[in-house]
Amino acid sequence: MKKGKIILENERFELMIERLCHQLIEEYDDFKNTCIIGVQPRGVFLADRIHNRLCSILKIKKLEYGKLDITFYRDDFRTRAKPLAANSMEMDFLIENKKVILVDDVLFSGRTIQAAMSALNDYGRPQQVELVALVDRRFNRHLPIQSDYIGVTVDAVDEAYVQVQWQETDGKDCIILFSRKEDKYK
Repeated sequence: MKKGKIILENERFELMIERLCHQLIEEYDDFKNTCIIGVQPRGVFLADRIHNRLCSILKIKKLEYGKLDITFYRDDFRTRAKPLAANSMEMDFLIENKKVILVDDVLFSGRTIQAAMSALNDYGRPQQVELVALVDRRFNRHLPIQSDYIGVTVDAVDEAYVQVQWQETDGKDCIILFSRKEDKYK
């Protein structure tokens, strides 16, 4: 098994999430008329942590939180060799005239966020949408999409692959850079 380069792990990983939460508090204060939406599947791990930490810091019990499935909004939905499996959609509220904090783990080409924006339209017209990305791969954008809040920026060539590992699924929290996408699977 070929290993990639660990960019961030353990305490620094948690500090980065803590920093993102405090940046959001500076901007949104009491989060009135605001909701957090995690992009399925992997953005939800970050969104869960941000939501839980914000509720803890602010000592609030109710901060609207949803999990958005974008499977059928993707521009490559019909071009895959095998059918995509849908994720759960957990959105029991409308976003009409609300401030939306959209959360994903890695911002790469921008296509996932484009799909998320299209999916959000089914839940109303938001007052504002801002993006939180744990990792921003800034030199690989296909669409003019940028993150408003960034955990870490990784400059990597097109063949490189960034993977976020989560305690919940991978047994540890870390961000790894692989030299090629194929190396992740070796």
